[in-house]
Amino acid sequence: MARQRKKKGRPVSGWIILDKPYDFGSTEAVSKIKWLFKAQKAGHAGTLDPLASGMLPLALGEATKTVPYVMDGRKIYQFTVTWGEQRSTDDLEGEVLDTSDQRPTIEEIEEILPNYIGEIMQVPPQFSAIKIAGERAYDKARSGEDVDIPEREVIIHRLTLIDGSDQNKATFEVECGKGTYVRALARDFGQDLDCFGYVSNLRRTCVMPFGEDQMIPLSELTALEEIKDDAERLAHLDSYLIDTGEALSSLPHIAVTDQQALRIRSGNPVLLRGHNAPVEEDEAYATEKGQLVAIGQITCGEFRPKRVFNNI
Repeated sequence: MARQRKKKGRPVSGWIILDKPYDFGSTEAVSKIKWLFKAQKAGHAGTLDPLASGMLPLALGEATKTVPYVMDGRKIYQFTVTWGEQRSTDDLEGEVLDTSDQRPTIEEIEEILPNYIGEIMQVPPQFSAIKIAGERAYDKARSGEDVDIPEREVIIHRLTLIDGSDQNKATFEVECGKGTYVRALARDFGQDLDCFGYVSNLRRTCVMPFGEDQMIPLSELTALEEIKDDAERLAHLDSYLIDTGEALSSLPHIAVTDQQALRIRSGNPVLLRGHNAPVEEDEAYATEKGQLVAIGQITCGEFRPKRVFNNI
């Protein structure tokens, strides 16, 4: 029998809500945090472009099992649209494809915003991670191919003009659902206003359930590299971790006994007792003395685990 290879790193688990700096990739951020924490496993909940700054939730260890629940959460962005140019990438990085001397008034901008609130159809940018015939759209676009990307439905919960005092640009805040491209909003604003437009600044301030006050600048974490003692440095880093279970705050919660927790961790269902015990839930999470045990389904008053967590 082959020996199981020992995993490298610490079995540390939890969330780091990184304030990602400008011109720094999401994959690069994951690698840096994984290295800093000496973690066995790390991932992120939603890519943030290198030219964007702000909230990038990073999951370590067992928290990676909860990534889909954060990716599905609402997001809030503040972004600036510069008028007068159409760009290939719909942001600062792309080449200029067309120009216009037309500039919109504040009244004209505010007049179109209601058209972008609610369930809307949106065509993702040519330079996006959407897969077309098994290939990323940005790979096709970089090779010079004109990519035909079908429109899709996205949800805009709130869209506000924050500043339109400069006739050459305007700043907005948007609260949106999964899959929304802010660059596509800027492009479409420009087309509707007959002046072209692209995103010249983008910052993500919220990925629910995490809030802006939980963000940690990367520089604050890397400054701890100066602590030479490993144990002391890692203890300081671990103090920034947010409990894995916080990512599941949108789901119904049940508390189980230690005996029930043992059964659940072995993959077995448990019967929920008590007057207020839920009977039917598509998804719920179970804890034992505050420790996350599993995500599962409740059917006929029985919790059936789908994803079990190691002791964290």
